[in-house]
Amino acid sequence: MRKVTREQYKKYVNQIAAINGIDALDVAGKFTVEPSVSQTLEEKIQESSGFLKTINIVPVDEQSGDKIGLGIDRPVASTTNTDEKDREPIDPTNLDEQGYMCTQTNFDTALKYSKLDSWAKFKDFQVKIRNQIVKRQALDRIMIGWNGTKRARTSDFTVNKLLQDVNIGWLEKIRKGAPDQVMSKILDEAGAVVSEKIRIGKTGDYHNLDALVMDAVNELIAAWFQDDTELVAIVGRSLLADKYFPIVNKEQENSEMLAADVIISQKRIGGLQAVRVPSFPDNTILITRLDNLSIYWQDGTRRRHIIDNPKRDRIENYESVNEAYVVEDYQCAALIENINILKPAAPAPTEG
Repeated sequence: MRKVTREQYKKYVNQIAAINGIDALDVAGKFTVEPSVSQTLEEKIQESSGFLKTINIVPVDEQSGDKIGLGIDRPVASTTNTDEKDREPIDPTNLDEQGYMCTQTNFDTALKYSKLDSWAKFKDFQVKIRNQIVKRQALDRIMIGWNGTKRARTSDFTVNKLLQDVNIGWLEKIRKGAPDQVMSKILDEAGAVVSEKIRIGKTGDYHNLDALVMDAVNELIAAWFQDDTELVAIVGRSLLADKYFPIVNKEQENSEMLAADVIISQKRIGGLQAVRVPSFPDNTILITRLDNLSIYWQDGTRRRHIIDNPKRDRIENYESVNEAYVVEDYQCAALIENINILKPAAPAPTEG
């Protein structure tokens, strides 16, 4: 690390110590991040991603508890003959008996001296370090949300490249908590499996994706959400690329990009806005309102320590927080998996 870099790094450490009310030397030991600082960091993480801006990222006091139900409303209008019974108020956020459980996620990052040296000449040196950390945490949260299936005591990135074993994400919450909201195969009227995949094409189970999405909305989404104008169809990259973004070099004519990680197609699938988000599984569609998805983080659990490690020529930032991925209302979600786009039959060879 160059001398000027060392001076910039000391200022960075001193600033972190000052805003957390600790001595600069204590930054190298594990400390609890101040609540106001933690809140600011969470806001920066959310602001760094177009997708995270559209969902709920909220602090909770307890490690486990009932869902908050942010952004989700159920009908509450009713009539009552009070000569016969009392009026019974309805809690529109009392959605189900499945609450949340926040568990520790580590967001540990390392920055090589060489990278810090290249940043040291800029006045926003501290901001560049913060942004590097914040951006990666945002992308990892999105990846866990779509692909997480369990929380291992010790995760293994060499096996689970999509962070499947860090926490239980939204799609797995739907599979386990509301299997009736999942369409992954074709059944006959008696419940027997007709096809292990959902085949799309002239000879398939549905002629096109539009018919599939319309059927899923009608059959799986609760009646009071079916006409909700905020419903979207989050679609895997391969499905969108094949039909809705055919002109790769003219993407702006076919889509709207939000903060570089959300693409909203101007075309629609089954009457719903088509949305593409990083790390979303291929051959999959999730129909829901975006504000039906939440990340809860437990207030007071963000821990951090920063180490200058000359043995590895890098600065190491160790950070953790207790968090949970929550689907606020399962009846406002339909998960379609195992979609198989059938290729058109090859034309018969002509004679002669």
